[in-house]
Amino acid sequence: MRKALLIATLVCLTSLTASAQSWTFTQDGVEYVLDLPSATWRVASRVDVHEHVDFVNGSNEVEGYLRLTKILVSSDTTPANLFQSDEKWNLQHLPGYVACSACSGEAFSGYLSGAAFSYEYISAGRTMAGRVYYLQRDKRTFYALRFTISRAKLQSIREEMDFIARSFRIR
Repeated sequence: MRKALLIATLVCLTSLTASAQSWTFTQDGVEYVLDLPSATWRVASRVDVHEHVDFVNGSNEVEGYLRLTKILVSSDTTPANLFQSDEKWNLQHLPGYVACSACSGEAFSGYLSGAAFSYEYISAGRTMAGRVYYLQRDKRTFYALRFTISRAKLQSIREEMDFIARSFRIR
């Protein structure tokens, strides 16, 4: 009895510690808010023509990388259409690209609903996993949350990816 109580207490304390480490990202000029499951996730600014906010888990992109994009579409566009377009124009050009096993996607919901698609590719001799969540704001607006991570680390972070995607919301 005492051992069971001790284990239950440790599980409870571990859960409280884990939730205490999560943090909410919000920034002036950024129209969305999302929750990050631990302090290891950090903001990484990226500049092309505009400044973008990306996120890195740990010390480098192999540990987990998240890029968000807003996509304006015609009113009949589906998440599957978006993934097919990404495959055609971006993904199939990645070295060693392997299409997802369920290219119809997995239904997904949080603050916004949509679908998630998975794929693999090779980068610097390392097998990488990609997962894209297409979340629909309205008939003409989707947000793509594009995660990449070393395939070897995918199992340990998959729940965090789902957590982040579920928490994504518009201000």
